[in-house]
Order: sequence, then structure tokens, then C-alpha cells
Amino acid sequence: MTVELSPIDRAKFVSAKRAAEFVEDGMRVGLGTGSTAAWLVRCLGERVRDNGLRIRGVPTSARTAKLARDVGIEVITLDDARWLDLTIDGADEFDQELNLIKGGGGALLQEKIVATASDQMIVIADAAKEVESLGAFPLPVEVIKFGWRTTQALIEETLISMDVMGRTSTLRMNGDQPYVTDEGNYIIDLHLNRIENTRQLALVLNQMPGVVENGLFVDICDVVVIGNSDGRVEVRDINEGTVREEQMDVGDSDNLFVDGD
Repeated sequence: MTVELSPIDRAKFVSAKRAAEFVEDGMRVGLGTGSTAAWLVRCLGERVRDNGLRIRGVPTSARTAKLARDVGIEVITLDDARWLDLTIDGADEFDQELNLIKGGGGALLQEKIVATASDQMIVIADAAKEVESLGAFPLPVEVIKFGWRTTQALIEETLISMDVMGRTSTLRMNGDQPYVTDEGNYIIDLHLNRIENTRQLALVLNQMPGVVENGLFVDICDVVVIGNSDGRVEVRDINEGTVREEQMDVGDSDNLFVDGD
């Protein structure tokens, strides 16, 4: 089916389309999870089909793997790849230092493993994802099922000593059942409102028994590509200290396939 894109989807599309230009023939590419990352996979699939682009993709979730295969991208495992040239993924929030909150789609563990096994991580996002301080979006923490209530209580107790505005947490649900990640774990969402010391919080959370990983991506992202509904994109490179504004052609974007990812 084809539909007219909403302004937010147009912004996601142009950021994904611009980020796809970083991908070169022969690369091993980490493929993120979520609605913006799905646009990237479609854009890369179009290049594979129409331009003969040869890449191998390492998906960060089962649903990304399916989409990648559907659009003609060769899918391999991270064990097959060993190391990646580039990972492109979305984010739920990012700040001026390009620290991120990720995991709204439930794939934070695989996303972080893949991102840190890459020479470069590029984040694609619409402008609304930029914040002064992380934390308005709930911070996902992936925990093992065994003793998850105890783990949740330990997390909430630890938050008392952290510089955050909120300290409540909820188990993520899928209907009337707990949400289960691709790795068979639960997710506890932390409602913090504002996080002042992201690095400290990330380290403290990961030291807790029962915690597998948290959704704070600190010092991992190298470039962010910010899309706007009118086709403008801003490319920020934190390593080079550069900011570039560009205009993307979105003339045919309303005719792209949309599957509701």
C-alpha cells in the first residue's frame, strides 16, 4: 500500500535517506530497530535493487532482520561479521553531546552490542528527539526474568542516590503479559524525567545483579542526522566538530511503501 506521509514520517524518511549515503559498497552494516531505522532499511534495499549496492547487514532485532531480507539485503550475524564498518540506528532521545536513550522498541541489548562493535555509529532522528537533558523518555533497563521484582526494588533504591528528578519504574507490558525481548528478558522502564549524570547512572545500573543492560548510550554515537518534514537535514559530527545543513529531495516520498513499523 502507499499512503501520504505525515510530517513526522517525512522527517524520519529524509534523515534515513541522508544517512544511507554513508553506506558504501562492500560494507558490513549494523541495521537498527524502530520506525526511523525501518526507513533506512528500505532506502538501502532500494539501492541494492536499483544500483547494485553490495552490503551485508547485521540486524539488531528479528523484525529488522525480516524487513532487511524482504528488501533484498544480505543478512548475516555479528559472529559472522566479527566487526562492522558502520551502524545506523534511531534514538528515543539525544543530547548535545550525542548521548542517547534507546530501547523504546525493546531491542536495546542487541542495539548496544552492534553499535559498540562498529567503527562508527550514526543516529537518525527527527528534530523532536533532541533534548537539553536526557530522561523525559523512560529509560529502559533489560533484566533477567528470575527475581525481576527484587531487581526492580534494588534499582529504585539505588535511584535515591542518583541525580535524577523521578524515581518510579514500571515493568513493560505487551497487552496483559510482560514484554519479552528477543533475548528472552524483561524490560523495566525508569521514569526519571531528567538525568544529570548519564555516565554515572549507566555504570551503576550495569553493576546490579539481574540487570543485563540499560538504554543509555554514552560516548557511542559519532554522527547524528536530524530530519525535518520540509526535507532539511542537519548532519552533526561530534568527532570532527562540524555541523552541515542540507536539503533532501522528498518529491516522491509520499509514494513509498509504508507498513506501520
